[in-house]
Amino acid sequence: MAIPGAVGASIVDYTTGFPVATTGAAPNEDHEAAAAGTADVVQAATSRSLFVSAVPHDLLEDLIITTSGGYHLLRLVQTDFDSRLVLYVWLDRVQGNLAMARRRMQKLADELVAT
Repeated sequence: MAIPGAVGASIVDYTTGFPVATTGAAPNEDHEAAAAGTADVVQAATSRSLFVSAVPHDLLEDLIITTSGGYHLLRLVQTDFDSRLVLYVWLDRVQGNLAMARRRMQKLADELVAT
């Protein structure tokens, strides 16, 4: 994988919870359940005013869930049309670098939109 320490990754349509693409491992070895969970988290974050920024028209970029053994990174893919996709990466806490993974995910999201 292009992100050091990544255990698994997927592209998820967060409006349906459908995994568009997957690679590597998934929590509990179930990519479909991981995609559905990703969709639930993104929908909760985007539908609650609790996460609203003080800056007008500010958009949610990413969410990070930490566990003792790793990180779950969710990066929303902003497009000119419906912006339904989210990149999900499961990162090993010891092998991975959170800052580098976030930057790589940003670049991947930008590349997805450009193609």
